[in-house]
Amino acid sequence: MNNNSLQTFVDEAPEVQKAYAEFIKSLIADKGLDNKTKQLIYIGMKMIADDERAVKMHVLMAKNTGATRDEVKTTVLLGLSVIGMKAVSKYLPLVLESFDEN
Repeated sequence: MNNNSLQTFVDEAPEVQKAYAEFIKSLIADKGLDNKTKQLIYIGMKMIADDERAVKMHVLMAKNTGATRDEVKTTVLLGLSVIGMKAVSKYLPLVLESFDEN
């Protein structure tokens, strides 16, 4: 979602947006995985969904939880077996640039 579409979601469906936000909080709060691992998994899932904005956001969140550049790079490279070279060649530069900029 871009900022405008997110705001539309908030404005037009505030109760649904609130429930969604609580749902996400409960997933993040679950103790089954540490936060760094969760963010690395999110990067991979958002690559599969072809959501550039979310990939960039989760790269920053992964970095803020202690992920290294190599860990983030490996997360993207693992995508080769699922989403193929086309997607990896799209996301590897984007992810590394996002990591290096922030």
